[in-house]
Amino acid sequence: MKYDHIMVRFGELSTKGKNKSEFIRVLAKNIKSALSDFSSLEYIVKHDHIYVKLNEENPDNVILILQDVSGIHSLSLVYKTSDDIENLKKVALELIKSESGKTFKVKAKRSNKAYPIISDQINRIIATEILKNTSLKVDVHNPDILLSIEIRDEGAYLFTKTYKACGGYPLGIGGKVMHMLSGGIDSPVAAYLLMRRGITIECIHFASPPYTNIGVIEKLKDLLAKLNHYQIKIRLNIVPFTKIQEEIYRVSNESYAITIMRRMMYRLASRLAEQRHCLAISSGESVGQVASQTLDSIKVINDVTNIPVLRPLVTEDKENIIKLSRHIDTYDISIRPYEDCCTIFAPKNPKTKPNLEKCLEFESKFDYESMIEEALKNIEVLYIEKSDELF
Repeated sequence: MKYDHIMVRFGELSTKGKNKSEFIRVLAKNIKSALSDFSSLEYIVKHDHIYVKLNEENPDNVILILQDVSGIHSLSLVYKTSDDIENLKKVALELIKSESGKTFKVKAKRSNKAYPIISDQINRIIATEILKNTSLKVDVHNPDILLSIEIRDEGAYLFTKTYKACGGYPLGIGGKVMHMLSGGIDSPVAAYLLMRRGITIECIHFASPPYTNIGVIEKLKDLLAKLNHYQIKIRLNIVPFTKIQEEIYRVSNESYAITIMRRMMYRLASRLAEQRHCLAISSGESVGQVASQTLDSIKVINDVTNIPVLRPLVTEDKENIIKLSRHIDTYDISIRPYEDCCTIFAPKNPKTKPNLEKCLEFESKFDYESMIEEALKNIEVLYIEKSDELF
């Protein structure tokens, strides 16, 4: 007996009230897109679940992809059958015999309230059948096999395994942000957390050749290829930043250089975000990790923009961020020895409590507005898309 469907559970979507139908519509679209290589699959969209009919496709491959689709809380490989109790006894016995273990528990849920047998009675009937025909014992607290039965209007679904997925909201439901991607450990993790909340990302990177190596760009491509697990196509905007950076170091005190550099980056990101119809800019900043991420520094840096700034990692410590980077398989790429402009030009004694007036004084010494306009006109655009070769 083969399992023939995958049951997709929504998790947080169940709390969305009047917006729930739109969330489910977007999730169903994202699921179909993620599984587009499986031509035989069929999709049944309900108000509380989405079912993927396998039609002989390999369920392991399908589940692996679905676990990375934001908005899915969990998945179960299920067998759909009629809800006739004699049929349920037969099917349940076959399924449980195919599992390994010494103890079991039956857990029935009667979503179809018109069904004449209540959940507790279903549990007892099925458990009795299993006890009569196998050597298994009942363990209601910690069973080796949990046999779940869901009675719905269209029939019954039986399953023994549930797989956790990434949760959150369907990608695209939360709008689009311009994400500042550095190539370090933090920013890819921040991008992942944004996508989990249903936010589509577009990336901006500040390149400073010849001071930074071309390997940084290859590193970014590889990072975004990993993030293609969650968003199939990502636009990367590479901004030429060398001239601006050289001017910053020419006119400013070294201790203020990183603050002014970040202010220029935020100006560039904000203007590109407006051009590209992004609702916010985002970064991998976490409070206190480096000098430019103290609250005093963040306040001064944020002064240059009115666009909302999202910082998903704002309260995370480095240990948790590294753990997440390993989970999404970006850590080994992030630690490659190709440094970005922030690392190359990092001052020895940066200000942790910069003064806004002092920043404005340094910035008045060069025509950064024309340089920003020139940089925006010379952006290199790359599209990183999901490829079968990468997975």
